[in-house]
Amino acid sequence: MLTETEWDDFYKKIAGRYPRPALTDALALFEKEPAPAEPRLAIDLGSGDGIECIFLLERGWRVLAVDGDPSAAKWLEEKTPPEMRDRLQILTAKFEDVSLPHADLIHSSFSMPFCPPEHFPAFWKRVADAVIPGGRFAGQFFGVRDEWANEPNMTFLTEEQVRGLFSGFEIETFHEKDREGKSARGVKH
Repeated sequence: MLTETEWDDFYKKIAGRYPRPALTDALALFEKEPAPAEPRLAIDLGSGDGIECIFLLERGWRVLAVDGDPSAAKWLEEKTPPEMRDRLQILTAKFEDVSLPHADLIHSSFSMPFCPPEHFPAFWKRVADAVIPGGRFAGQFFGVRDEWANEPNMTFLTEEQVRGLFSGFEIETFHEKDREGKSARGVKH
């Protein structure tokens, strides 16, 4: 696992990036639906540098940002414009300890694997139960071929296992990528 300093360095490295496609694709689907009377609620699990949270706030969403790293809250508080702060709630908590309200959207950008495997089934149940009817989950998981797959405190899943998590959902998009990529520690598979 990364230290708070390593996470802080990572946030600095990725500053200015565009929100992840899983989120922008999910929002495009919501935009095709009638607008609700009240702002929708999104939960950003592993909110990190806050890019996706700000993107959601700019589009009128209410956001619950959840991250186990205390520096994530600092980054998000600094980035959030004052006029949007009333629609943002920040929670510093580990996934295995968090309670989730019902939400229209749960987003998790490369953070689900950071829930220890012994806690993942209960955590996933809370995630799935929190998505309201007509709501969506948008996010990524790490596969069993991932370079970090030997990390005992992280969860890695096969494609079949991931699809099994969504047995009660309608899958609108699903992409598997098995490639080299950038991480907080450098290039990895």
